[in-house]
Amino acid sequence: MESLARELKVKTEEQSPSIDYYAELSRRKKYVMKSHLVIWSILLLLVGWSWYGTGFSLSILYYGPISMTGFIVENLLRPDFTAIPQYLSPAIMTIYMSFAGMVLSVIASLFFAFMSASNTTPHKSIAFMSRSIVAFLRAVPALILGMVLVVAFGLGTLAGTLALAISGIGILGRAFADVIEEIDEKQVDAVRATGANWFQIMGQAVWPQFKSGFVAWSLYKMDLNIREAAVLGLIGAGGIGYALQGNLNLFQYDRAVVGILMIFGLILAVEFATAKIRERII
Repeated sequence: MESLARELKVKTEEQSPSIDYYAELSRRKKYVMKSHLVIWSILLLLVGWSWYGTGFSLSILYYGPISMTGFIVENLLRPDFTAIPQYLSPAIMTIYMSFAGMVLSVIASLFFAFMSASNTTPHKSIAFMSRSIVAFLRAVPALILGMVLVVAFGLGTLAGTLALAISGIGILGRAFADVIEEIDEKQVDAVRATGANWFQIMGQAVWPQFKSGFVAWSLYKMDLNIREAAVLGLIGAGGIGYALQGNLNLFQYDRAVVGILMIFGLILAVEFATAKIRERII
């Protein structure tokens, strides 16, 4: 028996040749090095292509900050605070635009969210159409919407408010739909088992779970609207940006910096207010 076992062992070793681990390791190292070389070559080519395409120069990194520092020291560090009354009315108008835009976008977004969410939509085709509309509105920047609406409705806050509302549908519609799809379906099934209709299910099972996300995203949009409203004013859509543009066009940088400081103050005030509201509601 022992002689037979030795004979079988020898045959097995002859049939399955031993693996050369060192050769295998070297082969894998070469493969990894080649992969890294290809990746770094592609990255270097992209950097060179972008460098040439943008006309980038290292001298800009040296002279640019020097010029910027000179401009800031000469023009922006001497704010003319007598311009504050000039910005008060546009600042209040910016808050109006932001709030009205948020309310309009929230109302429309609720409709699209319930139609888009897979667990509340009446039909898959309706969900697809709603998501497509929301995605399209999200793809168009508020600045582009403002330019189109200024052409359609003329200069003023109406165009800015509508631009904020439409752009908000793209953001809130998607966010609300995602929040609705993440709710606990067991609560929905429990209410449905009682024989409740669609509105009762939405009110008793969906809304309590959706409320916190709804409030958080709505207040975030209000905060976002203040920043976008300032930019929309630069294209004539009203608000504090419109007044700021007037000073910039006249090279009145000492007055323009006051407008920038007021925008900063508005953003801080709205952020503080929305945080307090969120604490009280949620």
